[in-house]
Amino acid sequence: MEISVLVAAVGAAALVLLVLLVVVVTVTVTRRRRSRADLEGMLVAAQREADDLRRRLDALATPPVVEPADFVITQVGDHALEASSPDDGVAVPDRLVLSATLGEPLVKVAAFSHGVRRALSAESRNRIWFEMRREVRASRRRRRQLRKRLERDYRASLRAGEDLA
Repeated sequence: MEISVLVAAVGAAALVLLVLLVVVVTVTVTRRRRSRADLEGMLVAAQREADDLRRRLDALATPPVVEPADFVITQVGDHALEASSPDDGVAVPDRLVLSATLGEPLVKVAAFSHGVRRALSAESRNRIWFEMRREVRASRRRRRQLRKRLERDYRASLRAGEDLA
């Protein structure tokens, strides 16, 4: 009676292994098909992109057509300024000059001071402190695990050396 139960168990195990083997083979084959289709799609996209880049490079490599200038500067310096009358110049108000010279640096200083104020706020400092503490704890944990693993390996090598002796 025990032999028949053993034979039945071995047969059932063989059947389960056969079903498992068929499932693994079908999954592998479908995965290969799927990945091959993906790779072909990626290859076509890469070829299209290379063609587009080649066209853009050809367009940039051709020298631009330079048209001749309609005018030529013949005078430079004080004589050219004396020839023109003072009424030809455009009057620029002082406010416009101040706005152009001070406006941009003032905006940069305001943006910089806003960024510094946000960086030094209590919320940012607390977030940075929390992240640093978490990172320090994680590094300690990693070092402790490494130390334990090295000690375990060292003890195993000592035991292996004692067994050989």
